[in-house]
Amino acid sequence: METRNGEQHQVVVIGGGPAGLSMAVRLRERGINDVVVLEREQEAGGVPRHCGHWGFGWESHRRLMSGPEFAGRLREEAASVDVRTGHTVLSFAGPGLMRVHSAATGIVQIAAKRVVLATGARESSRAARLIGGARLPQVMNTGTLQQLVYLKGISPFRRPVIIGGEWVSFSALMTCAHAGIRPAAMIVAEPSLDAPWLFGVGARLRYGVAVHKATRLLAIQGTSHVTGVEVEAQGRRRVIACDGVIVSGRFVPEDTLLAGGAAGTVTRVGNVEGELKTAGRCAAQARAAADMMEKTLR
Repeated sequence: METRNGEQHQVVVIGGGPAGLSMAVRLRERGINDVVVLEREQEAGGVPRHCGHWGFGWESHRRLMSGPEFAGRLREEAASVDVRTGHTVLSFAGPGLMRVHSAATGIVQIAAKRVVLATGARESSRAARLIGGARLPQVMNTGTLQQLVYLKGISPFRRPVIIGGEWVSFSALMTCAHAGIRPAAMIVAEPSLDAPWLFGVGARLRYGVAVHKATRLLAIQGTSHVTGVEVEAQGRRRVIACDGVIVSGRFVPEDTLLAGGAAGTVTRVGNVEGELKTAGRCAAQARAAADMMEKTLR
């Protein structure tokens, strides 16, 4: 299989987060040395890099770490792996043949015997949830909030409302606490939390934030900045005053690369496949997938 720059590899892993790095490291441990990881960000490690709170790594390393510490551990383990940051896979030109862009080389083609997709998942947008109101800068998802707080030291608001009752929603709550932000409320459309019910108790007792279940967000109020949200519960509407909105959860797989149908056989690992998992579970699952793949590469 000819490529423009002549690169051909046994395995190319797309995505340098917990799943992608763990997959590559385990393949190397199993004797598969020709493994390349392509990561679009300038630093590998994935989402945990900007999750400054504690709680990562138990499923994969049997110890609890902060997000940056966990990401750093993964990078250390992958020190002998060919991890190429700042490399974005644009599309598939054929089965196992990728068009890849980097600032240094422009667009090149890289071929692989096996391709692993470890691009994770993303939170559903406000538009996908049909939330009305003006488009304001104080409305963001959890990932954007964490980057502002942990990477840039910015507190974008003081009294936001958190939308959602998933694990990531409580990650948003801990991020707010780190920045001295006290949310006005958590709004959960479902009658129960997707996260463990004790998280709701902790939100109230530890952080002083009420969790309103079976409550639907109708619209975000404000013109130049957020002033409140209109919600509905049991047929009654009311407005909760706030200065920002964190739209969390409802993850969807980041698998648009496969839409063209030219990818051929691709192994999915981490949160791009199946139910949403913690970073540690993604790493552990990727190691198991590497064990299975190694048998087919001999």
